[in-house]
Amino acid sequence: MHKRTLTILIATSVAVTASTQVFAYGAGDFFARLGVAKFSPKSDNGSLANGTLDVDVKDDSAFAFSLGYRFTDKLGVELLASDSFDHDFTLAGGAATGSTDHLPPTLAVQYYPLGGTDAYVQPYVGVGVNYTTFSDEKLDGSSAKLELDDSWGAAGQLGVDLLIDDRWALSGAVWYMDIDSDASLDGNDIGKVELDPILVMGGISYHF
Repeated sequence: MHKRTLTILIATSVAVTASTQVFAYGAGDFFARLGVAKFSPKSDNGSLANGTLDVDVKDDSAFAFSLGYRFTDKLGVELLASDSFDHDFTLAGGAATGSTDHLPPTLAVQYYPLGGTDAYVQPYVGVGVNYTTFSDEKLDGSSAKLELDDSWGAAGQLGVDLLIDDRWALSGAVWYMDIDSDASLDGNDIGKVELDPILVMGGISYHF
């Protein structure tokens, strides 16, 4: 009788432990997040030519993805990347128009308050650095050469994973990025463009 009881207790303990480990979310995990991101610059994007040309940069959406690693149950790192964002912009209320592409890779150190537990909802926060590179700058109807310098700035992140099983989760995150770019026209400095966007990303997460 005692052996039977002991056997049942051991089996139950193993089952409970295995069940907990299925949704354990922590140290040693690599992960990838895939989804769509909307990049929304702030409403006031600065002015050019000694304040005579107000800049308005439009929103854009693109495929985004990230790779990360959990050093401990509660601490990790994530690198965000994406397809190129293509932004239209206007100057002086629409007197001139143009476009530019950019890539905003961002590296963040993250804190997971519920890491290492079997909670199905796993929030996290992150702080880090953003690097943004611009390309294909154009002024419509003009042969003048517009250039936007690359930018380095701080970044912050709030996110959550909603666990489906031991590998998959629904994922959502909001990023803030400090992006300011010096602008030049035919080699002459004309001012600074300030994007300082909010990036909202939704998709899936895979842990391995």
